[in-house]
Amino acid sequence: MSAPPATSPPSESIHPSPRREIASIAVPVSLEMVIQLLLTFINQIIVGTLGAVAVASVGLSGSLTFLFFVTLGALGSGTSILVARRTGAGDQAGVNHTLTVTLLSSVVLAVLVSVPVIAGAGTLLHLAGGAEDVTQAATPYMRVAMLALVPGMLGWIFSGALRSLGHARTPLIATSISVAVECVVAVGLVFGTGPFPELGVVGAAWALVVANTLKAAILAYQIYGPRRLAALSLPARPDWGRIARPLLALSAPLAFTEFVWSLGGFMYAAVFARVGTVALAASQIVQTLEGIFVVGSFGLMSAATVLIGRSLGAGDAPGAQLWLRRISRAGLATGLGFGLLFALSSLLLPVLFPRVGDSVQEIAVVGILINAATQVFKVRNMIVGGGVLPSAGDGKGVITGDVVGAFVVGLPLAIWLGLYTPMGVWGVFLARSLEEIVKVLVFEWRRRRVNWPRLAEEQRGREVVAAH
Repeated sequence: MSAPPATSPPSESIHPSPRREIASIAVPVSLEMVIQLLLTFINQIIVGTLGAVAVASVGLSGSLTFLFFVTLGALGSGTSILVARRTGAGDQAGVNHTLTVTLLSSVVLAVLVSVPVIAGAGTLLHLAGGAEDVTQAATPYMRVAMLALVPGMLGWIFSGALRSLGHARTPLIATSISVAVECVVAVGLVFGTGPFPELGVVGAAWALVVANTLKAAILAYQIYGPRRLAALSLPARPDWGRIARPLLALSAPLAFTEFVWSLGGFMYAAVFARVGTVALAASQIVQTLEGIFVVGSFGLMSAATVLIGRSLGAGDAPGAQLWLRRISRAGLATGLGFGLLFALSSLLLPVLFPRVGDSVQEIAVVGILINAATQVFKVRNMIVGGGVLPSAGDGKGVITGDVVGAFVVGLPLAIWLGLYTPMGVWGVFLARSLEEIVKVLVFEWRRRRVNWPRLAEEQRGREVVAAH
């Protein structure tokens, strides 16, 4: 495991090897996400043996459940930022209090969300516009998958805290173990191999629940077990506001933007569904493959959160800006490189998905090429919109970019081009790419407005609500 971080030194001597410092955070996070999405890809191949309807049903229900996962996951992002600041300030009690308050809040919120969603799964999927056969297959899958929300939330929070505490490789190991278990359980429950019953599509959802529960248990042991990286410690009653206010100020805008982003993904899936089941199945294949390659750069978002947060907690504004420039250069390189690999993956579709039909494969190939051309923009948005602006307390900027990109530009264009012009499914793919370009422009505008010296002075040794 990597060593705990030291308090950030002045910017002129931040670290003798900044590339290694970035890589120590970014590489394990990216590998963790690659493994997680590779699992999703493997599960999609497993489900794909059941036909296009099965792929479409898992994709449609997955788009909706993902909405709730990433929205509540904002608590994990807010915790990571605050833990990084407390670590930079050398405040172990602040780390303990922040983590404890977040854990309690996340469990309560996850339960409150899960119950009504499980009860109304069929209605929600009907509203998404899926065909009747797709909706019937997706409903039981979604009800089971939502049971993974509570352990999934705990896993996100523990992972974010461990990265900020300087143990970025620990979540990677936990994810690898849980993914291996999920693969075995998914094959067993989908096909009824070995001692497992044959559950079909629903078996993949139960495998998801098992994996998330196992991962949360492993990470909790790493934090609160013999290593004692943190302790369960409730703050004194007068201090609850001091902990909760910055957590809410950071997490609420992030939750809103994650909700908007995932809602946009769900609505895109609904547009694809109205174009046709073939289009929806192709879009889910494209989305899964894209995820595998774009998360090669995902760790840079966590690197920005941790390294900029530590510098700000130590009152080092030049150091925060220097880390921003370094991480931005890394993002450009990885965005171009993984975008090329994503484009080349289109050659493997006949091998990976031989039973979904020629029409699905043909649409997926063009969708991959369109999305690969704009991957560098998506990486830039992850770094600035997901790491830099939240660390700077500019939740308004993140909200503005996501709302304008998705609901002012992307989705209206997708509906018009996909449903009312001859472009059809190609128009929906094009609209999603244009959304990313617009978000880059908005996020860059907000980034240039950050007052780094004032922000560092405000956050030196204490939590801060926002910079704007």
